[in-house]
Amino acid sequence: MENTYQYSWIIPFVPLPVPMLIGVGLLLFPTATKNLHRMWAFPSILLLSIVMIFSVDLSIHQIDRSCIYQYVWSWTINNDFSLEFGHFIDPLTSIMSVLITTVGILVLIYSDNYMSHDQGYLRFFAYMTFFNTSMLGLVTSSNLIQIYIFWELVGMCSYLLIGFWSTRPIAASACQKAFVTNRVGDFGLLLGILGFYWITGSFEFRDLFEIFNNLIYNNEVNLLFVTLCAFLLFAGAVAKSAQFPLHVWLPDAMEGPTPISAFIHAATMVAAGIFLVARLLPLFIVIPYIMNLISLIGIITVFLGATLALAQNDIKRSLAYSTMSQLGYMMLALGMGSYRAALFHLITHAYSKALLFLGSGSIIHSMEAIVGYSPDKSQNMVLMGGLRKHVPITKTSFLLGTLSLCGIPPLACFWSKDEILNDSWLYSPIFAIIACFTAGFTAFYMFRIYLLTFEGHFNIRFQNYSGKKNNSFYSISIWGKEEPKSIKTEISLFALLKKNNELTMNNERPSFFSKNTFRIDSKVTKMPFITIFPFGTTKTFFYSHESDSTMLFSMLVLVLFPLFVGTIGIPFDQEGVDLDLLSRLLTPSINLLHQNSNHFFDWYEFVKNSTFSVSIAYFGIVLASFLYKPFYSSFQNWNILNLVVKRGANEILWDKIINFIYDWSYNRAYIDTFYAISLTEKLRELAQLTHLFDRRAIDGITNGVGIASFFVGESIKYVGGSRISFYLLKFYLFYVLIFFFICYFFFF
Repeated sequence: MENTYQYSWIIPFVPLPVPMLIGVGLLLFPTATKNLHRMWAFPSILLLSIVMIFSVDLSIHQIDRSCIYQYVWSWTINNDFSLEFGHFIDPLTSIMSVLITTVGILVLIYSDNYMSHDQGYLRFFAYMTFFNTSMLGLVTSSNLIQIYIFWELVGMCSYLLIGFWSTRPIAASACQKAFVTNRVGDFGLLLGILGFYWITGSFEFRDLFEIFNNLIYNNEVNLLFVTLCAFLLFAGAVAKSAQFPLHVWLPDAMEGPTPISAFIHAATMVAAGIFLVARLLPLFIVIPYIMNLISLIGIITVFLGATLALAQNDIKRSLAYSTMSQLGYMMLALGMGSYRAALFHLITHAYSKALLFLGSGSIIHSMEAIVGYSPDKSQNMVLMGGLRKHVPITKTSFLLGTLSLCGIPPLACFWSKDEILNDSWLYSPIFAIIACFTAGFTAFYMFRIYLLTFEGHFNIRFQNYSGKKNNSFYSISIWGKEEPKSIKTEISLFALLKKNNELTMNNERPSFFSKNTFRIDSKVTKMPFITIFPFGTTKTFFYSHESDSTMLFSMLVLVLFPLFVGTIGIPFDQEGVDLDLLSRLLTPSINLLHQNSNHFFDWYEFVKNSTFSVSIAYFGIVLASFLYKPFYSSFQNWNILNLVVKRGANEILWDKIINFIYDWSYNRAYIDTFYAISLTEKLRELAQLTHLFDRRAIDGITNGVGIASFFVGESIKYVGGSRISFYLLKFYLFYVLIFFFICYFFFF
């Protein structure tokens, strides 16, 4: 076993030869390398599989022995300074390594087919493999400096992958936005690292925790300075894990290929911030102000992410805000000190979200088969519907991922999310109420995604053929005005419901958020394509189809995790002692936090609280079904929607409330607009003033002195008779004049 730990330093470096060989091949043998580009998927998957086997072996040793292993070697030694590099193996490292490698392998298998027709196939696999290397190096780092190095490499890889299609202006803007937003947090992280080194004199985790706890216990450190340094460390996690207020980069990051979105949201970039807070929790837990701040940021992010996902039309952007909300749950748990619950939800959410993103990629892939569908249309859920008949495997896997994320028992996310909710009732009832009702929002928007995509009939909507522009929403970011992502039509909810009821009576498909709907009759589903004639023009649309076998293989394997991975955190002891696999694995880390690893699990309290949260989730599902699935046509005589519409005077009030919520969600809570006005425009004005001052004042003084010297020299050369004695006389008179001026200013 000692050899297993001793050679664990190779974990980050096993996948590294692939990007190196791809680079060398493109440099020396470009034609042969490009012609054989599909062969590079095999070594990428093979090497990452080796790392996965090694990581699983380490996890088994962790469960059996419950130990922490650290191996370091000196890099730089000076009289007062020593920098060491090494690897640190503990339960957190084991969990993250298994998570990264399992999700990474499935994403690479999926990507081989998804990116097969892309000209940047080789570049994609080089970036992806280096992304794996950077993230594995991050989780095995033994000190803060080593973490910061790999932290920046992870940021660089995300920048390259988000802007993979850099010829698209929106993608180029998105990667720049992600890069600059993360620079804010990374600068804070660097300052925090230097601050804690100044306090403790060490970068190593074990020494850092021990020295810092002794200083706090003996009251030998300035609490205000310590809180500031801890806040700066936390700022790095806020940016990387898309927590409020540095979350604005995450939805725009969906401009990269869908496998990248799955990898970023499941096991790499956004998980890095949660990993950092979990790794540094022994520092944070002795500073109450920071723990309160972490929980506050977490609950704000939980609620904000859920509300912003309610009205998004882009399927990937909706899932991105879902990730933001679920990361908020993890941050809330860490702020409450629920280390086990946070990591449990990190595991269950990662596999569920990877399944959902790969499912969305399969949907996009099938929608792109329709002639005339551009990339933005193939991701617009409003233009989908009825795909369950054409992509049944994708539909089933997506439904399981949706139910898991909604917290429906007995799927994986139910156990982890409800454990966080159960702990939140003990921490703060206000936070618990917000978190529980947000679970209802989660169920609503996730089933909204599912119903708009798979249920009903396939619809083709045509807008703005008259050439008139509707009120368009321009996504305003710190980079200024972008191309319109989609067109928003002002609607009245109650007028919409009335119209849908009329359509339902005539057996027509209700239309949400669109003007014209063209129904494809279900009787012709076996035909390869159909042709419709809107406004005298001919449009041909092919039916969508299921993805290829390699893409479906990754999705089918991922389906197993939401079904079974939740069992690792379920206690089975008769006395209520929490002796599940996850607790056994996390025992050393929990002991480091001075918590009881064998805490008692109150099943009665858990069932009581989970009943409330699951009921709210079911209510969200039912509400989404009423609004987005036309199954209520049979209730023609007694219709809940008709009762809602016939409220008389209250109709206008409710209409305003619903439209306010819709506008809030659709416009991203106006946070991007606020940043554009308060930061971008002000910084541009400041830059213009600085440029004007530099040109007029700084350059003006320099140029003025030069011009004045020229004119003075030209004037003086005509004064005098070319006699040296006359020039000497003027020279002495000049100095005498200066002497009198100096005397006047100093003595009078």
